[in-house]
Amino acid sequence: MSSDQSYLLTLYSGLSGSNSTTDSLLEAIYGGTTTGQSAQDALQALSNAEKNQTQDVAATAQEPEVQRAVAAFTSAVESATSVDQLLSNKTAMDVLLTANGLSDETGYTALAKAALTSNVSDSSSLVNQLTDTRWKTMAETYNFATKGLSTIQSPTAIAAVAQAYAQTVWEQQEDQTTPGLANALAFKSLASSVTSVDQILSNTTLRTVVTTALGIPEEIAYQPLEAQEKAITSRLDISKLQDPTFVEGFAQRYLIANADSSSTSSSSSTDLMSLAVQAGGVLA
Repeated sequence: MSSDQSYLLTLYSGLSGSNSTTDSLLEAIYGGTTTGQSAQDALQALSNAEKNQTQDVAATAQEPEVQRAVAAFTSAVESATSVDQLLSNKTAMDVLLTANGLSDETGYTALAKAALTSNVSDSSSLVNQLTDTRWKTMAETYNFATKGLSTIQSPTAIAAVAQAYAQTVWEQQEDQTTPGLANALAFKSLASSVTSVDQILSNTTLRTVVTTALGIPEEIAYQPLEAQEKAITSRLDISKLQDPTFVEGFAQRYLIANADSSSTSSSSSTDLMSLAVQAGGVLA
């Protein structure tokens, strides 16, 4: 399935609110093949995850391994006498990074410590030079450079990290069953805060979801920034990310594109486009 096919089908299903219509379109295109079923499974997984999220995250928080990690983090924070001591604790750093959307960076402890202790008010500091703005967001949250441990040691901050950690672990578990689901959920939570294409390009999760959904190849990363910006803005109206209905459809589009990335069919493309046109179009 091409990216344009996925977009039409996904937004149609997301805006129509009709599961039977979605199933009919998928069945018409795929004839009940594994690819079509995979796409349907991905959409159903997203729906189930959103519906059961609160209770499932609460259950994840009670898992022994999660409780041990959170307890170790809490102990490290409460007993720390310096920022360096806290950030040198591997378990505490892993929990902190995971809770703040940087689980993919837990292996880079030296970078993490340097970035998180940077002065965000200094334009020449490391955290302001990194292209991945997740580091700056986290540095701003705890402000280790100027406030030391005062922010992170507050009971509210510790509880927030514990909750966010359980949330991320749950998302990762869901992702094992439905690849891309964690990204889709994160995208939905972040979308309304996006006001520029550079925010998309500088955030790993947003970049992955948007480029995959739009069918933009990974190699675009080697192009000049202006070319990367144009590749996205020519296909996506950033302002529409303020619309929850559009965001839901776009997240679904990403999941289907992710599920069907290894399958292409020119005949299916013609059939799907024809069906979409007959349906009166999906989105102007």
